[in-house]
Amino acid sequence: MLDLNFVRNNLGLVEEKLRARAVDPAGLLGDFHSLDAQRREAITQAEQLKARRNELSQQVGVLKRAGQDAASLMEETRSLKDRLDELDTKAGILDEEMRQSLARIPNLTRDEVPPGRTEEENVVCKCWGVKRSFDFTRPHWEVGEALGILDLERATKLSGARFSVLKGAGSRLERALIQFMLDQHGELHSYTEISPPFLVNSKSLFGTGQLPKFSEDLFRCSDGAEYVPGEYRDNDHWLIPTAEVPLTNLYRDEILEESKLPISLTAYTPCFRSEAGAAGRDTRGIIRQHQFQKVELVKFVRPEESNAEHEKLTRDAESILEKLELPYRRVLLCSGDTGFSAAKTFDLEVWLPGQGVYREISSCSNFEAFQARRANIRFKAAGKGKNEFVHTLNGSGLAIGRTWLAILENYQQADGSVKIPEVLWPYMGGTEQIVAED
Repeated sequence: MLDLNFVRNNLGLVEEKLRARAVDPAGLLGDFHSLDAQRREAITQAEQLKARRNELSQQVGVLKRAGQDAASLMEETRSLKDRLDELDTKAGILDEEMRQSLARIPNLTRDEVPPGRTEEENVVCKCWGVKRSFDFTRPHWEVGEALGILDLERATKLSGARFSVLKGAGSRLERALIQFMLDQHGELHSYTEISPPFLVNSKSLFGTGQLPKFSEDLFRCSDGAEYVPGEYRDNDHWLIPTAEVPLTNLYRDEILEESKLPISLTAYTPCFRSEAGAAGRDTRGIIRQHQFQKVELVKFVRPEESNAEHEKLTRDAESILEKLELPYRRVLLCSGDTGFSAAKTFDLEVWLPGQGVYREISSCSNFEAFQARRANIRFKAAGKGKNEFVHTLNGSGLAIGRTWLAILENYQQADGSVKIPEVLWPYMGGTEQIVAED
C-alpha cells in the first residue's frame, strides 16, 4: 500500500506510474482530491467541535462551583455531542473509503523498470548456458508418460483438469529437488528454513497484496463467513497461493530489531491457485496447475539495501539453475507486466527444448515498503526518532514442478530415458538415469 501523504503530495506522479502500468488513473483513483478533502474537513470540524466542547465543559464547571446557572451551556454541550457523533460517523465512512481506495492502488514501479504494456516488451538482461536441441525432442508430458512417472489421466479422474500424479522415480525426483533446493538456500545462502501453515487468513492475504484484487485466483475454505472485499479477518482460511504469504506475515504488526536485518527465510510448500485468468492456456502437461510445489525465498531488509539484496536473492535463485545445468535467461519485466505489489521484478525463464520456448521458473521481486505498510512490519532505525517500514523481497527458489519438467526436456535421451543432473545423484540414492519400467 502506498503512503497517503505521498499520494496526496505526488498525485501527478502516481497517475503517471499508473498509466505506465496500463491502468486508467481516473477509473482507479476516482476523485481522490475530493474524497481526501471531505475526509480532512470532517476531521478538522470534529477536532474544532471537541475543542469547543472541552471549553464549554470547563465553563460549566466554573459556573456550577460558583452556584450559577449553567443550563444554556450544558444544552450547547449536548448539541455539540450530537454533531460530533455525526462527524465521527462521517469521518469513519470517509476513512474506510480512503483505505479501500489506497488498497486498490498498485505499487509504483522503479524508474529503471522499462515502460511497456505486455510481456513482449520485457527486457532480456542475460542468458546462461547453451540451449539444448535434439532430433528426438519431445515435450515433458510425452517423456514422463512413456517412462511411467507422470500420470495425467488418473489425476484428472481424482481431481479434474490441471492436476498431476507423479510415480516412482518421478516422485523421487520431485522430493530430491525439494531437498536439494532447501539445502542450497539454507546451508550455502544462509536462509532460515521455515515450515509454515498451508492455510492463512484474509488479513495475511491482504498484507502481501493478494486481497482484495486477486480473490478469484485463490481457493477459499468454507469454514467462515462469505468473503466481503474490505473486510479482513483472522479466523477465516484460504489455501496459500505461495509461501510468500505466510513467510511475509510472520512479522505482521511487529517491530523488528535493526541489528537482525536482513532476515532471510526459505520454505517448501504446496501452492494452490484457481488460475481463473488462465482459461485455455498451457492445457498440456504440468506447466500451469491448480496445485504445485515451490521452494520460496523471502527477505526483510533495510530500505537502503533493498536493491542490492534484490540482486542477491535473484542470484541465489539463478545458482540452482546453474548447478542443475539448465539453460535460462533473466528478464526485467516492463511496467505493464510487473505484478500488483512489486516495484521491480526479474523473471528467470528456463529453456524447454521439448516445446522450443523459455518459460518462467521464478519471479524475484522487490516490493519496497508496499507489503510492509499493508502488513505493518517496521523496524526502529538507529539515530531516528520513529519506526520505519522494512522493505520486503521474495522469489521462487525454484518452482519444483517446472524444474522437474525442465530436467525431463533438457536431459532426455534418444532411447527415451532421462539422465539425472549430477548434483542430484546423492538425493536420488545414487540413481543416475530414469528408465522405463518393465
